[in-house]
Parts: sequence; C-alpha cells; structure tokens
Amino acid sequence: MKKKILTIAVPCYNEEEVFDCTYLRLKGVLNNLIDDELISENSQLLFIDDGSKDATWGKISEACRIDPYVSGVKLSRNFGHQKALLAGLEEAVKFSDCVISIDADLQDDTSVIREFVLQYLKGYDVVYGVRSKRDTDSYFKRTTAEGFYKLMGKLGLSLVYNHADYRLLSKRALAEMLRFNESNLFLRGIVPLLGFKSTKVYYERKAREAGESKYPLAKMLAFAFDGLTSFSVKPIRFITGIGFLSFFISFIAGFYVLVEKFMGDTESGWASLMISIWLIGGLLLMSIGLIGEYIGKIYEEVKHRPRYIIEHNLCNKHANTKIKTKVHV
Repeated sequence: MKKKILTIAVPCYNEEEVFDCTYLRLKGVLNNLIDDELISENSQLLFIDDGSKDATWGKISEACRIDPYVSGVKLSRNFGHQKALLAGLEEAVKFSDCVISIDADLQDDTSVIREFVLQYLKGYDVVYGVRSKRDTDSYFKRTTAEGFYKLMGKLGLSLVYNHADYRLLSKRALAEMLRFNESNLFLRGIVPLLGFKSTKVYYERKAREAGESKYPLAKMLAFAFDGLTSFSVKPIRFITGIGFLSFFISFIAGFYVLVEKFMGDTESGWASLMISIWLIGGLLLMSIGLIGEYIGKIYEEVKHRPRYIIEHNLCNKHANTKIKTKVHV
C-alpha cells in the first residue's frame, strides 16, 4: 500500500527564540515516522510566518535551504493565528494526504503525533488532540476556558472540550473545510461541522519552551467573542428577550404609577428615576453594541477581501528528494 504523505503545519509569529528547538523536535518526530514506514518519505514540515517582526522568517528560510523536508510560507503582514494556519493548510492540501497543525511553542506534546497518524491509518478523517488536564494554567485561565466551552455548548455550538488547534485532518476533510469561505475564522468551531469520522487523542500540555505567549488576556477574550458571534445568533435573541422583559416590567411599573397618582400618593423620586435611566440606557448601549458586532461581521464578509496575502512561498520545492540528514530528539 502506498504510504501517505504527512505535512506538519506550524504557524509562527515572533518565534525566533523557540524556532530551533521546534524545528529539531518536529524533525525528529518526522524522521521516526518515516523510519517506521508509517508515512511517505515525501512528508515534510511547513512553517508559516505570520508577519513576524523578529528573525523568524530568516530562520525558516535557512531551514528550507539546508533541509529539503522543510517548507515555508511568509505572509505579507500579521493576519492572525487562524488565518496564518489557514494559509498553511491551503498550501499543504495541494501535496499531502493528511495534515497535522501544531503551535510553534511546543506546549502541545509532539510524542502523540505518532498516535495521530495511527488513528488516521485506521480510517479516521479527523483526530483531535485534547488536553487531559489543565494543571499548567493559572486558576483564572482555567476557569475562564472551562466557562467558555460550557457557554458555547449552551449556545448550540459543539466544540471539542479542551481542544485548541492541535489536530490531524485527512485530505478530504481538509478539502471540505476549505469550502467554508467566511472571513471571520474560528477553525475549532468549523471542524466539528464537517461530520467525518473522528476520534480524540489525550495528552498533557507542557510549559512553553521559550519566548512569551502570543495570546494575552485581551486577545483570548477577543478570540472567544469572535467564535461566539461567528457561530450563534443566540446572544441577539437573549438581548431580545431582555427587551421584552424590560417592556413587561415597565408596563407593570407604569400601571403602578398611574394607580398611585390617582390615589394621590405620588411624590418625586430622583434616585429611582436616575437608576431607571442608567439601567435602560446601559441595556440599550449593550444591545446596540452587540448588534453592531454582528453587522460589522457582515460588513467584513460582503467585501470579500483576501483572508491573507503570501509574500514568499518556499513550499514543496524538493517534493521527491530524500531527507539528507536525520536528527533524532
């Protein structure tokens, strides 16, 4: 049976400090899989530079020059993690039977890549890497992440619990995923919609090898909100429900005021008036902002701008060249 071509796609943004370690670690994994005849010798590593400001692209270019099993793509500017990953997936699907996506920080356990491949060879089109526990996270990050998954579930979006973007996709699963043309990407929400046969591989997430996290709290919150508004209209329906409830309460309060007026018991109340104005005003501003978020996403979609722009492409230049040097880590 013809061995399958695997590409490991690695989005990078200012990963100069950790790149060498990432490259050597993944190169060792790739070599071991080839030695065990689980994948084709035309398999490769694909690094995607998401407009880095440091020497990341220089290191990727050098790795491409000395190692025929390394490819690279450089985006013209920083488009964001999801779009950088998409750029790599769209390149990899052209010459791969399956693709594994993994972040460059090596927090995801590379040793389970073998299990990913074994599950793929058993017939699974999607293999999710799922964290078995979150002990390395702070209490705040752990509780907010768990709350996010639960909230998304209640809003009707089936996310894989404790799964980020560490996964394997078969060629046909990847081809179908790329038919989703929205600009507002939330890949971990799109992949479960494919419906292909899937399984999970559990692992323990490690501490970052070097450098700093590229996802501070503000970016994490923005990413979560993008995912929420990209896949569910329930927040708008929730606001509509609050509007009806406010109207009902106002109707009862108005009826009460009229009764009090006719009975002659009314007197001016500055505090209650101001509280009512602030409450209603706050609800209105929140509602308008939420609706504006959805309108903004529609605005972005209808413009049909490219989701990313490739400045340099060093992909698949030695597709039929055997690996010259092997590094086992």
